[in-house]
Amino acid sequence: MIDHNTVQQILDTADIVDVVSDFVALKRRGANWIGLCPFHNDRRPSFYVSRAKGICKCFACGEGGSAVNFIMKHEQLSYPEALRYLARKYHIEIQEKELTDEEKEAQTEREAMLMLNEWACSYFEKQLHETQAGQDIGLSYFKERGFNEATIKEFRLGYSSEGYDDFYKAAVAQGFNPKLLFDVGLCIADDRGGGRDRFRGRVMFPIMNIAGKVIAFGGRTLKKDKDIAKYVNSPESAIYSKRNVIFGLYQAKRDISKSDKCFIVEGYADVISMHQAGFKNVIASSGTALTEGHIHAIRRFTSNVTEMFDGDAAGVKAAIRGVDMLLKEGLNIKVLPLPPEDDPDTFVRAHTFTEVEQYIEQNEADFINFKSSVVLKDAKNDPIKRTAAITDVVKSIALIPDEIARMVYAKECSTMFGMDEQAILRQIKQHREKYLEQWRKERQQQQAREQRMAAQAGENVQMPAGSDEVPPAPLPDDFTPEVGPADTPPVIATHISTSPASGVQVQEREVIRLIVNYGMCYLTDTQYNDGTVRPTTVLEHINNELMLDQMAFSNPLYRSTFETAKRYIEPYYKDLESFNQQLEERTRQFIAQEMAKHDDEDIEALDSAALINAQERKEKAVQARANVKAKKELMEFSSGYLVKVLCSIDDDDIRQLACDLATDNLPQLSKIHTQFAVIVEERDKLLSLVPDRLYNWKNALLVMKINEVKEQIAHASPEQLPQLMEHLQELYGVRHQLAAIIGDRVVNPN
Repeated sequence: MIDHNTVQQILDTADIVDVVSDFVALKRRGANWIGLCPFHNDRRPSFYVSRAKGICKCFACGEGGSAVNFIMKHEQLSYPEALRYLARKYHIEIQEKELTDEEKEAQTEREAMLMLNEWACSYFEKQLHETQAGQDIGLSYFKERGFNEATIKEFRLGYSSEGYDDFYKAAVAQGFNPKLLFDVGLCIADDRGGGRDRFRGRVMFPIMNIAGKVIAFGGRTLKKDKDIAKYVNSPESAIYSKRNVIFGLYQAKRDISKSDKCFIVEGYADVISMHQAGFKNVIASSGTALTEGHIHAIRRFTSNVTEMFDGDAAGVKAAIRGVDMLLKEGLNIKVLPLPPEDDPDTFVRAHTFTEVEQYIEQNEADFINFKSSVVLKDAKNDPIKRTAAITDVVKSIALIPDEIARMVYAKECSTMFGMDEQAILRQIKQHREKYLEQWRKERQQQQAREQRMAAQAGENVQMPAGSDEVPPAPLPDDFTPEVGPADTPPVIATHISTSPASGVQVQEREVIRLIVNYGMCYLTDTQYNDGTVRPTTVLEHINNELMLDQMAFSNPLYRSTFETAKRYIEPYYKDLESFNQQLEERTRQFIAQEMAKHDDEDIEALDSAALINAQERKEKAVQARANVKAKKELMEFSSGYLVKVLCSIDDDDIRQLACDLATDNLPQLSKIHTQFAVIVEERDKLLSLVPDRLYNWKNALLVMKINEVKEQIAHASPEQLPQLMEHLQELYGVRHQLAAIIGDRVVNPN
C-alpha cells in the first residue's frame, strides 16, 4: 500500500504537461497545450492538456484524465504501478515490500512480462561486462563497431552466452515461471521438459517501448555460418507488437520533437551509430516494412520524415515502397540515398558530423523528384515503360491527403514529364476515387468482422481506443471533418434526451461537475445551530442543502462520487493547514525580496520624512501584490484539490467520471486577454452559480413530479381524482415559489 501522504506528494509533484510530453509532442495554445492524440490514429491535433487543471483530454476519441490516468491508459499499468511510475520519474521515495508468492501469482501477465524482460536485460548487460566470454566476444564486437561505453550503456546492449540453457536456468532459479519465459519468447520449450535459450551466442539489442520499458530483444550472431540466421527477434507477445514498435524511438523522441524531423533507417546498428555521431533524431523500422502503427507512433512527434537508405538497388526499392505508406498517412516525405557502398552505420563512422550534415543538405531530395528520376531512368525511351512509370508517380501523388499539395505536385509533374497539367489532375482524381472506394470496402469488412465478433460474444463489441487493431486509415480531405479556430477543440456531438427524467440527470451532472471542479473552494460563511459561524466550501454547502431538502442523487455513479468526495473534507482541511503554513513562508520571502530591490527614486535627494513616506508606500504596494499572489495560490490549491484526488483515485468508474467532468469546460481554459477586458472565470462566479444549479435541479425534479401526477390524473378513478388534483396544486405552489428565485428559467412543464 502507498500511504495518503505519498500519493498526495506524487499528485502534487506530477506536472501533466511534463508527463504527456514524454509521449506526445505538445505545442502551446493560449493557456493550454495541444498535440496529436496517442490513443487513436489522430491526424489533426485534438489532444488538449491543461496545466492549470492537471488534466488532458482528446476531443475526438474522448480519452484523457490526470497524469495517473494518462500513464495507466498509455502504458497499460495498474493504478499502483502508475503511481510508482510517476514516483520514479520525480524521484519520490516509496517503501517497497517483498512480494509474497500469492502476490506474485496475482500479477497480471503484462506486468510479469515487463518484469521478466527488465530482469533479462540486466542479466544480458552483466554477461557483457562481467564475464570473460562477454568481454572477449560481445564487448569486442561493439567496440569494433565504434560504440563507446556511454552509448552501450544508453542502449543497454548485452550478450547472451553460448550455453544451451544458461539463461533459462538462471531465470528459473530467480523464480520466474518457465511458461512465462516461453510466452515472452526468451526461451523455447524442449522435448526434455525444460527449455533452451532463444538468443544463445548473440549480442543483444533491447527493444523498448516509448516509455523506456524493455518489451522485446533482437539478437545478432557473430558466427559466419550461413545456416544460422544473422538476426533473431523476440516473437510477438502481450507486450510486443512488431507493427506498432519502432527501435530507438524512446531515445530519439525528445530530439525528434525538438527538431520537428526524424530520419528512418533500417537496422539497430544504423540507429546507434548515428545517435552516437550526434544525429539523435533517428529511428529504425528494424528490417520490416513500415506499418500504420509505426507511422502513427512517428506522427505523435513530427510530420517531417526523411528516409535514409543504402544506395544500392535493393535500398532504393525499399525506400520507394515505404514512401507510399508515409504519403497516405499525410506525412511530409524526403529521401536521402547514400553512396552504393555505404549504409548509415558505415557512412557516419567514415565522416565527421559536419560532413554528414553537408551531405544531408546537398542530397536530401523531395520524394516526387526522386521517384520520378528512378522510374524514368528504368523506362528510358520505351513508351510503354514510360507510361507505367508516370502512372506510378501519379498514384503516389493521389495518396497525399492535402488537396493543395496534390495540385502543387501535379504542376511539378507536368513540367518534369512534359505533359498537360489538367490531364495529370484528372488521373490523380481517378486514382483517388479508387482509394476512397477501397477505403469504404475495408471499413465495411471491418464492421462486418466486428458484428460477427459481437454475435459470437452475444453482445455489442467495440474496439477499445488505442488497441492494437488499427482500422483502415481514413483519407483526411474526404472523410475528416474540419475543426474550428486554432484555440477551440472540435466538439463531440452527443444526443441528449428531452424527457423530464433526463432533465434531472442533466442537472445532477451539472451539480456533481461543480463538486469535482470546485468542491473545496470557499463559498460562504454558514451559521450553525450552536451559534458558531464557519467558512463553508462548495461541497459542504451542497451537502447541507441536500440534507435540508432531503434530496439525493438518483444516478448511482454520481451518488458514489459525491460520497467519496465527502470523505476528503477532513483530509483537505489538514492539507490546507499545511499549505497555508508554506504559503505564509513563501509570502514572507516574496515581500523580503521585493523590499530588498533598489528604488528608482533618488534616495539621496529625499529628506528623512519623505524617505519614510516612500518606504511606507512601497511596503503597502508590496503587501498588496503579495496578498493578490497568495489569494491566487490558495484558490488554485482549493479548486484543484478534488480534481487531483478524484481523477487519480483507485476506482475506475469514479476516476473516469471525474476526468470527464474536469474536462467538460477545458476549451474555455484558453483565454483571450484584451487591453480593455477582464476575463471572469467560472470559479469567480460560484456564489451565484452553485445556488443557481441547485435550484435548476430542484426545478427539474418538480417538472418530473408534475408530469407523473398529471399522468396519474389522466388514468385516475373519480375517487382518486380530488386527492391527485390537490397534490398537483401543491406542486404548482412549490414551483411558483421556486420561480420567484430562479425567474423565467423555470420552463412550463406543459
